[in-house]
Amino acid sequence: MSAATALLAIHGTIAPLVRASEDQEFDPNDVTPGVWGFVITFAIMVAVLLLVLDMTRRIRRTNYRAEVQQELAREMAENAAASDGQTDAAASGAGPAAAGSTDARPDGDEPDAADGDAASGGGATR
Repeated sequence: MSAATALLAIHGTIAPLVRASEDQEFDPNDVTPGVWGFVITFAIMVAVLLLVLDMTRRIRRTNYRAEVQQELAREMAENAAASDGQTDAAASGAGPAAAGSTDARPDGDEPDAADGDAASGGGATR
């Protein structure tokens, strides 16, 4: 069978189908999704929006936790270095004042136990 004969055979079988479809009236309600299509699409859109918001919240929480862990690790390293410095100064006999003690007041007086911590509200009341 040659290519021309095949094309004529295809044209002969498709032509009646095209004419039959032209005879039927076009109903636009048959080809649109309708109200249910809109409702389902809207519900999927809302579900996706909620999932995106939840994912964003979880990512932020994970990032904040990582930042806090890094900050705590840095503070622990600073405290360990400071305590090593105080231990070295105490071992050499210089005492806590030489190690940079933060308990001493700027005027040279040692803090009293009765004074409390004024910043935390633990001071004496009048």
